[in-house]
Amino acid sequence: MKKIILLCIVLFSINATFSQEKKTNSADDVLKDSIFNANKTKVLNYSLKDFEKLFFEFNEKKFDQNSILTRKEFYTYTVKIAIFSERLGALYPKEKEVAAENKKKWLSESYDDYLNSKQTQNK
Repeated sequence: MKKIILLCIVLFSINATFSQEKKTNSADDVLKDSIFNANKTKVLNYSLKDFEKLFFEFNEKKFDQNSILTRKEFYTYTVKIAIFSERLGALYPKEKEVAAENKKKWLSESYDDYLNSKQTQNK
């Protein structure tokens, strides 16, 4: 009987250990979350003209050979674009899935990848 109880305790412990989701937030994830929370209301009220200005400004700065965006600047642009994608999904229900994919894509942008692309541009 003791062996059965011990076996049950061990199995329960193993199950509890493996079933816990281990999510570690990187510094980038924390920064993105803070930018998202600080800008969500503002960006959800953007007009299409405001969004276009933001988008073209980001692309202009991103591909400028003579400057490099800071980590915060880079994520501010990508997160704002992601938030606007969320807004488009709410405005156009038929495009909700596409908007969700766009939001996910923009939130997954990496500053390190951006820096690597800048290095290859300068070669």
